[in-house]
Amino acid sequence: MLCLMAMAQQKPAESAKTDPGTQPPAKKTDPAAKQDDNLLFTSKVQEVVLPVTVRDPKTGKFVSNLTAADFRVLDEGKAQRISVFNHAEKQPIVVGFLVDQSSDVRIHWDKFREAVKELIWTLLPGDPRYSGYLIQYNTKAELLVNTTTDSDKLSSVVDKMKPSVGAALFDAIYRACTDRALVKGEPYEPRRIIIIIGDGRDNASQKTLGEVLELAKRNQVTIYAMSTQNFGFDNPDDDALQALANQTGGHVEYPLNKLYADVSGYLSQPSDDGNYALTVGTGGYASEISSGIVKAVAGLAGEITTQYVIRYTPDIDPKTAGKDFRKIKVDIPSIPFLRPITRDGYYPDPIRKPTVQ
Repeated sequence: MLCLMAMAQQKPAESAKTDPGTQPPAKKTDPAAKQDDNLLFTSKVQEVVLPVTVRDPKTGKFVSNLTAADFRVLDEGKAQRISVFNHAEKQPIVVGFLVDQSSDVRIHWDKFREAVKELIWTLLPGDPRYSGYLIQYNTKAELLVNTTTDSDKLSSVVDKMKPSVGAALFDAIYRACTDRALVKGEPYEPRRIIIIIGDGRDNASQKTLGEVLELAKRNQVTIYAMSTQNFGFDNPDDDALQALANQTGGHVEYPLNKLYADVSGYLSQPSDDGNYALTVGTGGYASEISSGIVKAVAGLAGEITTQYVIRYTPDIDPKTAGKDFRKIKVDIPSIPFLRPITRDGYYPDPIRKPTVQ
C-alpha cells in the first residue's frame, strides 16, 4: 500500500492523461448538488452496475421479492460473484431529461410539458441523493439546466420551452454523457439515467446512433424514453429509440399509441365523422391523451424506483480477455420463466476522449 501511495504522489500528470476526456463542469452549479470540479467520467470499468427489472410475464407487474441468491450473472458466459445487491425502495440517481423540441411535439406539447414536470417532481423529491439536468434538442442540443437537486429550477425552465424545428437527439445524448457537472459517486451511487421525451427522430446531429450507444454503455447509463409518436402515425425512427433503451437496460413507453383500446366504438362503430368515436378537440379526446401520458409517467418512474441493482467486479475468463465489448446475461435459475431486463453488456477499456466541438 505504501508503494501504491508513493506511485500516486509521483505521477499525478500521468494519471490525468488516462482519465477520459469530458467537458469541464459549468462554473455556476447548484451548491446543493455538492459537485466536485475534479470529477471525470470513469476511465476504466472496475465494477459493473446492472439495474435489473423483473416483471411477471402474465400480469406485467414488478416482481419485488427476490434476493441476491436468486440471480445469476454471466459475463461472456462465466458466472460472476455479486458484490453489491440493492433493492431499496429509493436509490440515489442522477437523471438527464432530454426533451424533443422539434415540430413533431408541437400538437401535444402542453400535455408532454406537464409529463416532463411530473417526472422531474417524482424523481427529484428534494433529497440531496437525487439530482437531474435538462437538455432540449431541436436543430442543436442545449444544456438548459446543469446538474441540480432543485426540481423547481428544472420545472420552471420547462415551462418556458417552445417547440421549433430540427431534432438533434444523438447530440443531446452525447452532451448528457460528456458535458455536465458530475455528482460524487457516479455511476455507482448515484447511478446514471437518461429519459428521452421524443419519438427517436434525428435529422440534425453530428453524432451517430452507434457512437452515442457506445458512449452510453461505456458510461454505464440506462436510457428510458417516453415516445411522442402520435396515434395512427407510422414512425420509422422508433427502431433507434428501441435500440437506445433495450441495449442499455431501459424501456420505451408509448402513451399515445393505444389510447382507445378501452373506448367502446372506436374503429368499430362509425360515427358521422367516420370511424372516430372521439373527435379531435373534444373533451373525451383530450382526456384519453392525458390518461395515456399519466400512465406512461407512472410506468417510467415506477420501474426506475423499483429496480434491483446488482454490482460485480468482472472475473474474466482468460479465453475472452481480449474482447472490446463484453456481453452480459442475467437470469433467475430457480424461476426460469422470469426474464430479467438489463443492459446487454459493457466496454471494459478506457472511454475515448470526445472530440472538441
